[in-house]
Amino acid sequence: KPLLAICRGFQEMNVAFGGSLHQHLEEVPGRLDHREDKSAPLDAQYAHAHDILIEPGGLLARLSGTTRLKVNSLHGQGVDRLGTGLVIEASAPDSTVEAIRPTSARSFALGVQWHPEWKFWEDPLSLAILQAFGSALRN
Repeated sequence: KPLLAICRGFQEMNVAFGGSLHQHLEEVPGRLDHREDKSAPLDAQYAHAHDILIEPGGLLARLSGTTRLKVNSLHGQGVDRLGTGLVIEASAPDSTVEAIRPTSARSFALGVQWHPEWKFWEDPLSLAILQAFGSALRN
């Protein structure tokens, strides 16, 4: 079945495949604070916060046609050890894993740490992800 895992779902996908998480990513040396300012308006909380570096030849590279884009960032946890059978599709410049894909999937399967559902119609990558997921569901 097609799968799109977003934010906590992305984290749960990694753990389900035997991976682990940093509980407080902002405390890991060399990592950015990926949390949102909860006192800010929602548009500011969900605004693009940092770049992602997209792995060449992967699903996100095919969907985006590029190797670098901006995404929002609203998470305190992050991948520590990548789960078995998962590949990294994108990372933040601080090496935080931002997107993963199970290599054994026979249909669309993607986990993203950001929120592509937020105003997806304004973001070409978000729209491409949701359209690909919808197409896989229809098939």
